[in-house]
Amino acid sequence: MATINFLFRSTKEEAPLTLRLLFRNNNTDYVFGSNIKLQVSNEYWTKQHNNKRIKETAVVNKKVEVNDELGKIHKFILYAFDNTDANLVDKKWLENQIYNYYNPQAEPEQLPTDLINYLDKYLEFKNNDITPNTKKKINVIKQLLIRYADYSGKTLNLTDIDGNFKMSFEAYCLENLYAPNTIATALKFIKTICNHAKSNGLNISAQLSNIKIKQTKVDSIYLTFEELDKIENTDKSKFTDSLLNARDWLIISCYTGQRISDFMRFTDKQIRVENGKSLVEFSQVKTGKNMTVPLHQKVLEILKKRKGKFPYAVSDQKYNAYIKKVCEIAEIDEQVSGSKKSETEEESGIYRKETGTFKKWELVTSHIGRRSFATNFYGKIPTTYLIYVTGHSTETMFLTYIGKSNKDLAMELVNYF
Repeated sequence: MATINFLFRSTKEEAPLTLRLLFRNNNTDYVFGSNIKLQVSNEYWTKQHNNKRIKETAVVNKKVEVNDELGKIHKFILYAFDNTDANLVDKKWLENQIYNYYNPQAEPEQLPTDLINYLDKYLEFKNNDITPNTKKKINVIKQLLIRYADYSGKTLNLTDIDGNFKMSFEAYCLENLYAPNTIATALKFIKTICNHAKSNGLNISAQLSNIKIKQTKVDSIYLTFEELDKIENTDKSKFTDSLLNARDWLIISCYTGQRISDFMRFTDKQIRVENGKSLVEFSQVKTGKNMTVPLHQKVLEILKKRKGKFPYAVSDQKYNAYIKKVCEIAEIDEQVSGSKKSETEEESGIYRKETGTFKKWELVTSHIGRRSFATNFYGKIPTTYLIYVTGHSTETMFLTYIGKSNKDLAMELVNYF
């Protein structure tokens, strides 16, 4: 059993008190001392602190304050002593405990063990590494998980994400008219969340690695050079000013190969001329990569028409609506297979992807520019250069993006034999 007392051992009028720890171990008495931060005057400590008949209010308050602080450190040191092997206790140990008292370590954060709350923690971890658009997509998946959890009537613990969860989640999503690839994307992200939790020491299901996710191959919708010419040459009197603005952006996107988050930010100040060639320089929003892309003659014609300026920017939502209308007016109406968002019920406000055969203009979205660039120029420009412009990590990813199968590549190879 240890004992603690406090002493005033300085020759100065005011100084820190000394904490003295006394205990017996293996029939030997030990005494270790070390100063604490609490300072008092010699007069207070020797004449007032232990006086039981104090009348001055200031001194009474001082005594309460000192006793409160001494009681806390007394309790802290004795607790540390009771949880330490007495053979390890020495002056250095006492000094360390006093330091720990004044510099308490923060309690380790308890990470959530359920999927939805851990998803929020994941967003905190990745806050500076992902774009606002990615955060938006993650929150869409979160809302889907919240609805599924409400439907299933139970908390989705990280350890519950197994084969049974996959079957139940897929069934729920299909019943609510989600497209197979939307479900696959959600499951892929759920696996990412679980693996992130595992890396932070949390338990996950042993079956997680056995969950296989299969993407359904979808047709690559793009605008051919002929269709782009048709759009460009359609009588402009058929378009409103907003549609003409969107038409120019559509052509620009199909000849620069960039995402809407990038091309919609183009300005004349980003254009640089080198060796007589016009280049646009910018930083990609999604990847953060600094880009220098040569401007095609079609883009230069639009800039010349607009006195060196790019079209004015519009929101993603308006742009998607406008370019559909542009392509409809230009009669881009070839029947093609694909999927588009449709309202599940009239005025329900709930949209799901509908797969089928449609007129091509119905399937046009902002992404068609990047895909058209990659597809149209494949085989005309070295793939290495195309990959630089589109930003794909590998050639395999690029070829998958434009819908080139092994059979397609084999047939192209025939031309060299």
